[in-house]
Amino acid sequence: MLAAASREPATLVLGLDASAAVMAEASRRAAARARKGGMPNAHFALAAAEAIPPELAGLARLVTVRFPWGSLLRGVVGDDDRAAAGVASLVAPRGVLELVLAPSDRDGLEAIPTSAAGLADAAARAFAPFGFDVIEARAMSAVEVRATHSTWARRLNRLAVLIRLARR
Repeated sequence: MLAAASREPATLVLGLDASAAVMAEASRRAAARARKGGMPNAHFALAAAEAIPPELAGLARLVTVRFPWGSLLRGVVGDDDRAAAGVASLVAPRGVLELVLAPSDRDGLEAIPTSAAGLADAAARAFAPFGFDVIEARAMSAVEVRATHSTWARRLNRLAVLIRLARR
């Protein structure tokens, strides 16, 4: 998220997470003075996908979900309708939802697909009721995974899948 805020200083970048602890370091870095690397265009909100603040509905032209886990992962693959609805609610008309997923068989996640094709099909089914169509689904290269700047990506040594959906 901070990388996106740094790349696009004229764009408001909002990070949402159900865990304040997950956002603490990034929030601290973003809040620093500009001369110390702060990013006044990066803001954070404590919110679960199942309970998105209504003020954010339909405001984002791009929503990116990176390496979700728990109910958020279940939501983007169609096993948690409330999480899928929450994520979908953020996206503006003709906006894009970008998912970066990396579940593995060894994670022991029942009913969660682990192949690129399975993840793409599941995401398509999860978001079709909200007016989304898949516009891209593919395995990511190791370089692309590292470019996400996710701390999780640094530890990841498995297939990651990029799925982009556009809202009609």
